[in-house]
Amino acid sequence: MASQHYKQLSVLTLSTTAFTLCFAVWVMFAIIGIPIKAELGLTETQFGLLASTPVLTGALSRLPLGMLTDRFGGRLVFTVLLLSTVVPIWLISEATAYWHFLVLGLFVGLAGGSFAVGIAYTARWFSKARQGLAMGIFGAGNAGAAITKFVAPSLVVAFGWQMVPRVYAVAMLVMAVVFWLFTFTDKSHQLSANVSLRQQLAPLKDARVWRYCQYYSIVFGGYVALSLWLTKYYISEYGLSIQTAALIATVFILPSGVIRALGGWLSDRFGAHSVTWWVMWTAWICLFLLSYPRTDMTVQTVDGTAEFALGLNVWVFTALLFVVGIAWGFGKASVFKYIANDFPNDIGVVSGIVGLFGGLGGFLLPVLFGVLLDVTGINSSIFMLLYGVTCVSLLWMYFAEVRRSDYFTRSVSGIEAGKDSVPASITDR
Repeated sequence: MASQHYKQLSVLTLSTTAFTLCFAVWVMFAIIGIPIKAELGLTETQFGLLASTPVLTGALSRLPLGMLTDRFGGRLVFTVLLLSTVVPIWLISEATAYWHFLVLGLFVGLAGGSFAVGIAYTARWFSKARQGLAMGIFGAGNAGAAITKFVAPSLVVAFGWQMVPRVYAVAMLVMAVVFWLFTFTDKSHQLSANVSLRQQLAPLKDARVWRYCQYYSIVFGGYVALSLWLTKYYISEYGLSIQTAALIATVFILPSGVIRALGGWLSDRFGAHSVTWWVMWTAWICLFLLSYPRTDMTVQTVDGTAEFALGLNVWVFTALLFVVGIAWGFGKASVFKYIANDFPNDIGVVSGIVGLFGGLGGFLLPVLFGVLLDVTGINSSIFMLLYGVTCVSLLWMYFAEVRRSDYFTRSVSGIEAGKDSVPASITDR
């Protein structure tokens, strides 16, 4: 019989591998959507919708899939999920009309729901002291987006875009078989059949859940949105080829996915709040700089006119993106450390709703990117939008956590000095 340590290692390894593949599938329209856009003559908004359609289903499926994982266990739910995507992925290679891609994209998007399954399945195999690291390692499967950036452009150039979904369909089928054969089930991790749907959904009344949704909508939703959009951005803004653009985009995508494991460890050590607070500030500064559009200025001087070119060259732009990616990688882990700490018995349902909002961010942002670009014609307008969302997160975090924490500390100090009393609403928190 396999030891507990072996089971933990097997579950973590295969869940992470399966999620990595699912994430690669989830964002494949970021690459194959570019030749499809050219073939069908799509607008920027239509391209944004095409790239993000799978993200919509992946987002909306996360809550029910998280609940199913709580009820039936991750091994069964993950295997069925992997198998359910094989045929739709293959059929993408046969699609010819825009609506074909949108409909199939909705089915393929279920692969993105694998996050809610894997995070709950993995977390329950580890003690609370190690959950942050375990969930961080699992979440590093976000790096599957980088696999698509590496593999898909080469397949497109060598065999045409149709080869990408065919390769991914076969890979998903093999992964489903391997996952079922080499993972394990622990009945004690599953909810009792006596727990009603209403009881299962009860944690959603907690205001903390919705705050974590906001945080995740930027650190994960922004990551997904840029993963879908960056290749096209580099081509449009800097005139790079599809292969070069996809390769440079991995400077943002790959570290942000892999670093999530370190973010989990940091959250275990320093706390979810401290890590998330610095994540938001770092992203806020970098996104402000990324928002500035490239500008040519003519200034009248005493000696005549002087020409100035202001803007970020490709290397400075990429360096700032790298910092944003690292920050968001830490943030993706720290948000789920909040969940493991605050809702240890409801990880599936809470991670499902938080993951849902993160996925919705990944769906809506690329669509809004396309709309902004069609309206303004300014490529950097996408970073203006991300900057605004980050501002909202910072303000909410300050008033809900930082300010209340400071007030609590002052109140307790006052009590000790005999000068004040602590409101019940603070002590109950």
